[in-house]
Amino acid sequence: MKLFHAPGSCSLGIRMILEEAGLPYEVHRLDVRAGDQRRPEYLAVNPKGKVPALLRDDGRLLTEFPAIAFWLARQAPGAGLLPSGADGEARALELLDFIVASLHMRGTALLMRPAAFATSPEAQDEVRARGRETLGAGLARLSDELGHGPFLMGERFSLPDAAAFYLLGWLPGLGIEADAPLADYHARLAARPSAQVATAD
Repeated sequence: MKLFHAPGSCSLGIRMILEEAGLPYEVHRLDVRAGDQRRPEYLAVNPKGKVPALLRDDGRLLTEFPAIAFWLARQAPGAGLLPSGADGEARALELLDFIVASLHMRGTALLMRPAAFATSPEAQDEVRARGRETLGAGLARLSDELGHGPFLMGERFSLPDAAAFYLLGWLPGLGIEADAPLADYHARLAARPSAQVATAD
């Protein structure tokens, strides 16, 4: 398999999942600041022009973080990246979607790229403010989830932890300080061998 990955982006979480799953893969790095994701050669592979994207062994492409994460977990059931049973799976996917769709797309995206959502400086300030508000409320909710164990789903690392790892890693660059439970949690994630491989470049 080939992972299309931009260091420092959300694709970091998919690389972490691949390492946790123990599945063989290669990395194709993209420099999104240089616009690699918009080049014709990449768009020919992934017309969405973003990361992560996973080119499977059968030649089919998977995009969107939750879909890739879920498919990888199903390929390596022994890694325990999803809880057993429909209720456990649904809860893990609920948390995963909350991190990706709410904290990332409605929080950090507005803070990092306000010009993508508004044209005037005043409107961009409003976009940033809304993103900061959404992210703050979401982080408080995420912190509450840690009351059940060292990871979001309890005692074992699972898919939402990989998403939380990339997102929490962005906070210092946004001038946001995580509370003590989230800071400790992020440190636990960063100490995992999968995180060390994923962040090595």
